[in-house]
Amino acid sequence: MAAHGAIFVLVLLVGLLAPLGLYYLVRREHDDREEMSREEAERAARRDVDDER
Repeated sequence: MAAHGAIFVLVLLVGLLAPLGLYYLVRREHDDREEMSREEAERAARRDVDDER
């Protein structure tokens, strides 16, 4: 019976820590983003477009 309690606690911890870990990783990625002006963003977007149609 103690094994069932240990498994329950383990699943509960994983269920609580996994979303917090993902939140941390997303926030860290957000803080490292490159900020640019609107003109720079438009230039970067136009470079990504393939002109062959």
